[in-house]
Amino acid sequence: MALSTHRASSSRAWAEPPPHWDFDVFLSFRGEDTRTGFVSHLFRELQYRQVFKTFKDDRELEIGASISPELLRAIEQSHLAIVVLSPNYASSTWCLDELSKIIESMETGFKRILPVFFNVDPSKEQKQSKAYVYVYLV
Repeated sequence: MALSTHRASSSRAWAEPPPHWDFDVFLSFRGEDTRTGFVSHLFRELQYRQVFKTFKDDRELEIGASISPELLRAIEQSHLAIVVLSPNYASSTWCLDELSKIIESMETGFKRILPVFFNVDPSKEQKQSKAYVYVYLV
């Protein structure tokens, strides 16, 4: 069963129908840290038997490139964002812009963020990086 059907625990009243999601899961990650290992395995498992429709941007990004309209739309049209916080995640302007859009789109309702700390200690990062602190608290 897809994430988009698991809304029974939401505190929001069902007076209005739930929104239509193009994706169950949006993966946010720093490619150089996690693309060929952890994220590729996570993506494969999320796609297993086509249970979760998952968006993963596979392009190598140019330094200074802005977020594409396709990526922004995928963020807006995803029910859950899995943010893989790796050692270099917060040093990437692209990742931080993506995270900002994810957090902004959460406020439209029904969306959730699942932070995954990959090769970082959240208790240490909490004291050092505002990006990690914010995601950790959300």
